[in-house]
Amino acid sequence: MIDDGRKLNVLHVCDHLGWEGSRMHGVKRLFSWMIPRFDPRGFDVSLVSLRRKDLSEETLDALGIDITYLHKSRFDPATLPALLKVIDRKRIDVLHLHGYGATTFGRIAAGMRRLPVVLHEHANLTDTPWFQKLADQALEPWTDIAIAVSKSTADFLVRARRVPQEKVKVVYLGVPLDEFSRARRADDIAQARRELGAEPGDLLVGCVTRLHESKGNIYLVEAARQVLDQRPRTRFVVIGEGPLLPELQARAQALALGDRFVFAGFTRDVARAVSAFDVSVFPSLWEGTPLTVFEALAMGKPIVATDADGLLDVLTADHDAVIVPRRDPGALAVAMVRLLDDPGARERLGAQARGTGRQYDISAFVGKMERLYTLLHRVSRATRRRGVLTADLSFLTTKVTA
Repeated sequence: MIDDGRKLNVLHVCDHLGWEGSRMHGVKRLFSWMIPRFDPRGFDVSLVSLRRKDLSEETLDALGIDITYLHKSRFDPATLPALLKVIDRKRIDVLHLHGYGATTFGRIAAGMRRLPVVLHEHANLTDTPWFQKLADQALEPWTDIAIAVSKSTADFLVRARRVPQEKVKVVYLGVPLDEFSRARRADDIAQARRELGAEPGDLLVGCVTRLHESKGNIYLVEAARQVLDQRPRTRFVVIGEGPLLPELQARAQALALGDRFVFAGFTRDVARAVSAFDVSVFPSLWEGTPLTVFEALAMGKPIVATDADGLLDVLTADHDAVIVPRRDPGALAVAMVRLLDDPGARERLGAQARGTGRQYDISAFVGKMERLYTLLHRVSRATRRRGVLTADLSFLTTKVTA
């Protein structure tokens, strides 16, 4: 509730809600968890997508989230008046921006309407196009604060997106712990394993991912051949969609992995699938901080992961995960065999993973955003965007254990 007795109106703006050929886009899942958890007594939180309407089977609209689709293409100048129309109609107080287009048009709109801005970066993309550098440089004065999902993403914001260091904070996301950390009945887990093709006596190594180069799934396929040569009762399952599916399937066929390596596609119930895994694996080459690692932690799964930036922000070698070098299928295979052969190690790593996972609850993240939005509304306009930088923002980076 703000000074005039009304709710604080917050608008999240994103470029789009999914990659072509993939229904498990991380930002879409984040919105589905996050937006319904804001306190409805004090906050009215809605969403704008700059692109076309989400046509997947499970839309955010169906979850009761207030979402507007602008149906604009990249670089379309009509995006700005369309976005301003939404801002004015909804009497928006704070803008929270995700993506290149959203942070460009959103900050222009914020300058025109004198609104506070949260710029939220979800990935370390190494560099940006020259035209985005120009836009970021010009629009930096209209950025109150920037949030990064990992340390390397924070470096990307400073180096490539031209946001001053003092404006950047690393704030980790999380998952609904009530959904992912709850106890599951043995017969439910057994049924989930059967649905993924696991037979009695199989050990199931699983990965929930987007089939994209950054996720390193080709190295998991290569490592699987080495594991199966030593432990033939292992079964691998990759859950997810993406443009590399044909290439990955062809490589699995060339390595004669047969039905021991399954590409299971999209699932609506990620928690049910992960419950079936004996080992969760993350062969990533680079990451922001994937929501899937928070899911595996919350569920107490023993983890094998690469040393990709973003993963190392939340995982600790030989405490809650076994960490191996990127692009090294041999090391990945050795680590998986080590865990498959040692039930005690799996139990120990899983218990410690569950403890780590309690630090990453999406409800705690939402609570931080509620405090940030309230602060921005109070000080941004009054201090010409300088007030937030002199405020105590330690609440953003404090870990909260559920």
